[in-house]
Amino acid sequence: MKNLLWFLVGIAGGFVLAHLVNKDPRGHEILAEVDARITEFTDRIGDAYREQDARISGLVEDVKDAAADAVETARAAASDAVDTAAAAAKKLTD
Repeated sequence: MKNLLWFLVGIAGGFVLAHLVNKDPRGHEILAEVDARITEFTDRIGDAYREQDARISGLVEDVKDAAADAVETARAAASDAVDTAAAAAKKLTD
């Protein structure tokens, strides 16, 4: 509980300090620069996330297509095997 209190006091102190620094023109300029850098960083992270998401989505689609092709090939092979076995059985019974 003591740690939570210190954490909240630190947050409140940070807001007060930022407010006081923002009143000074030089401080306002510094805070604007920090905000611009943070915005640039978050934009880069967001772009990288979206790029990686697109890559992964493409890979997932490729895997789905390959799996569907494999299932269809296996289904066709099984059907051919059943037809061949049925023809062989019919030959034996004739």
